Amino acid sequence: MPEASAKAVHQYFDSEVPLDGYRWWYCDVVSDDHQYCLVVIGFIGSVFSPYYAAARRRGTTDPTQHCSINAILYGPRKKSWAMTERGHRHLHIDQQGLTVGPSSMRWDNDSLVLSIDERCNPWPSRWRGEVRLTPTVTTAKPFQLHSNARHSWWPYAPVTSASVALESPNLQFTGSGYIDTNFGSEPLERAFRGWHWTRRESAPHDGKTPAITYHTIELDGQERDLTLALTDDGLTEATTPGSMSVSPGLWRVKRQLRSAHPIETTRTLEDTPFYVRSLLTASERETPYRLMHESLNLKRFSSRWVQTLLPFRMPRRS
Repeated sequence: MPEASAKAVHQYFDSEVPLDGYRWWYCDVVSDDHQYCLVVIGFIGSVFSPYYAAARRRGTTDPTQHCSINAILYGPRKKSWAMTERGHRHLHIDQQGLTVGPSSMRWDNDSLVLSIDERCNPWPSRWRGEVRLTPTVTTAKPFQLHSNARHSWWPYAPVTSASVALESPNLQFTGSGYIDTNFGSEPLERAFRGWHWTRRESAPHDGKTPAITYHTIELDGQERDLTLALTDDGLTEATTPGSMSVSPGLWRVKRQLRSAHPIETTRTLEDTPFYVRSLLTASERETPYRLMHESLNLKRFSSRWVQTLLPFRMPRRS
């Protein structure tokens, strides 16, 4: 395991999540040929769960009753997803990893191994296989996302090598990956209107070129920017580029980002009433590079009509 992670594993997985709070572990992989993208997220206190939101409306709630390991595969022509929520009896967590039902995220020496065994949608089928991410750069500490200090983000491994070996569907590929974790002591919608997050697939380790930007809008309208650049020792804060927009998705969720270079939308991976995930292409001195981007609208998420739609996409096994 990289030197930083040897000290950080306990803080990274084995930590208490407060009532009404959350913690998630996010991983993504883009294949070397850019044909496939894979996203896996492990949740304790699933922040976008309609069941957790409904439980909080009734009173203070135990986040361990709302856990999931979500897996989404974006292919050249179609996508599939597995987003089954489970309760406390399906959860196991220790210093090395997280298990929810039949799926897990666990350190194996110097690699984070994602073992997925789920039923997926929109066509009933099995989503089974293994993803291995090996960090090449790690970060030693989290960053505060909100002025109230109740929400944190740890871009733990901003650069990883990755291999994907799926049995169902039958698919294998290698690519570049990323690992981070977010955690907080209150629901997102009580603190944020939304945010825009971008990570650069590759960036020079010069301490100046933005590798990740996080633009948050707090509930009172205050906007905050966190821009991080790569060095050989991890991430360091850097100057934030100017703001720009790309065309919104089908549901008209705004897509904004911080960039000093022209941006084009290569592919919209996820387009929902409150969230859009995209692959973007930027040009720097005629040398293109890829960006993974997400925009989140929490006012939309909190609306009753969106809450009514969500169970169709996220079933629950209590």
